[in-house]
Amino acid sequence: MKANIGSLDKLVRLLLAIVLILLFYFEILTDSLGIIALIGALVLTVTSLINFCPLYAIFKISTCKVKEKSN
Repeated sequence: MKANIGSLDKLVRLLLAIVLILLFYFEILTDSLGIIALIGALVLTVTSLINFCPLYAIFKISTCKVKEKSN
């Protein structure tokens, strides 16, 4: 797995996960929608921690900075 998530993307994913968790905690999102929000928060957190997003890989997207090789 090659990293395809940059630092800004990682920060946005973690902040969005925190918002989803807080919305569930304060019972703004409840029932099925709350569970879906928690699953989404889990996915966002895991992908940001491992620096890899499977959807980015499918669509060949990368937000991480590429280091150029010097010869």
